[in-house]
Amino acid sequence: MRFRFCGDLDCPDWVLAEISTLAKIYEKILKLTADARFESGDVKATVAVLSFILSSAAKHSVDGESLSSELQQLGLPKEHAASLCRCYEEKQSSLQEHLRACSLRVNRLAGVGWRVDYTLSSSLLRSVEEPMVHLRLEVAAASGAPAQPVTMSLSADKFQVLLAELKQAQTLMSSLG
Repeated sequence: MRFRFCGDLDCPDWVLAEISTLAKIYEKILKLTADARFESGDVKATVAVLSFILSSAAKHSVDGESLSSELQQLGLPKEHAASLCRCYEEKQSSLQEHLRACSLRVNRLAGVGWRVDYTLSSSLLRSVEEPMVHLRLEVAAASGAPAQPVTMSLSADKFQVLLAELKQAQTLMSSLG
């Protein structure tokens, strides 16, 4: 069966397995932790399935009514689906905005350093090598994360190709946004 909140694909098996746990959640957190006696693995799985459902629904622009219907088809009680979808509808636009801001963001460039080595002549070398460009990129996995250095050495020709391709990518990204 295909679901819109999964991008018109089948629902992942792990989501199906966690729907029953999600169905057991009470409306109040205090009652959840006191009466349900979930293990930490159950709580983590529940958070993961909620995160998947809400982010997938927002990515695919699913309306609250459709999401509620699909969650009920998967076995979530009507009251729980309605409660979840009410929250989803209230925060859908801000969630979509957050997902847009985070998409296509793998790493962030924190700094760049470069050096060009050019050997004019040497008594030790029979032939003069072409110039070498040494790049040092400081890359952070996420904003606020510590930057890790990435170093590379390129011939002048390879550097020109890299620079041209980066400029093309920048032009494409500028046209998108």
